[in-house]
Amino acid sequence: MKASRAIEILIRQRDEIESIRVDNSSSPAFTKWQRDTEVAIQKIFGDKSRHFKDFSDISYSLFYYTDDTTDSDFFRAYIDGLSKARAILSSLIDEIKDYELEDEEDISAPDILSLLERICLKFHTVARQLRARHSGRKTLEIEDEYDVQDLLHALLKLHFDDIRPEEWTPSYAGGSSRVDFLLKQERVIIEVKKTRQSLKTPDLGAELLVDIARYQRHPDCGLLVCFIYDPEGRVGNPVGLEKDLEAHNGTLKVRAIVGPKF
Repeated sequence: MKASRAIEILIRQRDEIESIRVDNSSSPAFTKWQRDTEVAIQKIFGDKSRHFKDFSDISYSLFYYTDDTTDSDFFRAYIDGLSKARAILSSLIDEIKDYELEDEEDISAPDILSLLERICLKFHTVARQLRARHSGRKTLEIEDEYDVQDLLHALLKLHFDDIRPEEWTPSYAGGSSRVDFLLKQERVIIEVKKTRQSLKTPDLGAELLVDIARYQRHPDCGLLVCFIYDPEGRVGNPVGLEKDLEAHNGTLKVRAIVGPKF
């Protein structure tokens, strides 16, 4: 969703608070407003985001009450909840504006990263399932990086329409190379590695650090995902390797994923 559209929706939901202040937390008007706002925040920021949790945690009623509790006490709790909702919606609007998200930027990008993480972490399960074909029919055996690329390409096709394999990267240190996959619309590059006996973990990390430095110059790369397929468990400390790659000194956002993790 574009930033301008997200701001428009959040402002609309915030302004509608005035029209439901005369209602109560059990009214149909409030129920619709609350659900519409939760859906809007979920679509914009994701259902696992702090933004969604902050809003969904708001209470519009009393937690405890007695026979002495009056209708005005319930109404005051309702108004307090609406005030908190208004403050949070204003904060969400300011967050989008303050971080200068441009209209063409998709602010749901974290959802794309989560999707790519799931694909990479489930890759080994899919590859293993392909071996169990009916009547022992021929299948795809994952023996080298080209096999990994072929299967990953097929899995990406389930979710992305414009996948550009092997785009040239800008020259770096006197040479240039091809990237494995470019999701142009999402501005994501995916680099694939497969561990093997002749490739030690330090050498693998060094290769990827060179790639990271190169991709910083790529005009269509806002996020680099490094997928390291390690079916034999050759990487002794996968979490450590991921953190080292993601903590590089450049400005490019990097997500390293070693899979499977034993």
